[in-house]
Amino acid sequence: MRAVQQRGYGDPREVLQVAELDVPQVKPDQVLVRVRASSVNPYDWHLICGEPVIARSQLGGVRAPVRVVGADFAGVVERVGGAVRGVAAGDEVFGCAAAGAFAEFVAAPAARLARKPVNLSFAQAGAVPMAACTAVQGLRRGGLARGQRVLVIGASGGVGTFAVQLATHAGASVTGVCSTGRLELVGSLGADEVIDYTVQDPTAGPARYDLILQLGGTYAPRALRRLLTPRGALVQSYGDGGRWVGPLGGVVGGALLNLVSRQRITSFVTKEDTATLEQLRGLIEAGHIRPVIDSEYPLEQAADAVALVRQGRPAGKVVVSVAV
Repeated sequence: MRAVQQRGYGDPREVLQVAELDVPQVKPDQVLVRVRASSVNPYDWHLICGEPVIARSQLGGVRAPVRVVGADFAGVVERVGGAVRGVAAGDEVFGCAAAGAFAEFVAAPAARLARKPVNLSFAQAGAVPMAACTAVQGLRRGGLARGQRVLVIGASGGVGTFAVQLATHAGASVTGVCSTGRLELVGSLGADEVIDYTVQDPTAGPARYDLILQLGGTYAPRALRRLLTPRGALVQSYGDGGRWVGPLGGVVGGALLNLVSRQRITSFVTKEDTATLEQLRGLIEAGHIRPVIDSEYPLEQAADAVALVRQGRPAGKVVVSVAV
């Protein structure tokens, strides 16, 4: 099979290459999926670039292992492991693997996939899993409720586009923060107000929010805390944070502020699971949310797709398609 393989840490265009590999073996709790599409997440480029450097022991070792990259996938079940129930060959599914999805086949845990939404193409479904699960779980961690005022920082990105739609559907009044060229997009997703951070400092306004979801670590927790209501929550989902220590500074800063405030400042790690994916499938099929796709690349250009997400701040998701 064709697969995008990583050899070392560094610029995606230097360390990724398309190789011919054996189809992966399936463990008892796994499903072999013929991949039709994947998409790029910050998670992917962190693994590929080995950033933050302080976390390389968790990213694969001081020297990167040779591995097939890519987490999100949408495709057709080829076969299932002996312990898997409720999934059969021929089913159209979408989900998330720890790695290996930039390939013609991926062996993925059955506990991290679900049936593909019937109203999405494979390319659209491949854009959903990690980003949408992050949006759901981030808003949930912040205690999202009807009638709240919610601020989404990074509203035009892969996670942000889902977060705006999810919070709007939940009955919140949503303010999105993005750049000039993305104002119309974020408004079309349901935001009641959109702030252009290139002309207005979102931390300087008089508005107060019950929940702030920060995606990317742009603003310090101390600055955002001033925007919260007395018992509001700041949820930080870091896509970057710096090459050497990553989000550690923001996490520590938030934890220290929690010691002296009734407001809640927290971060989290996304856990993709069948229950969350099934929830998303229902919302998508009912027309409440949809993936926003910035661009689509063939498997052979996956390195360019990863580089775009790392450097280009795309609007929505960047898809990697796999030719049938």
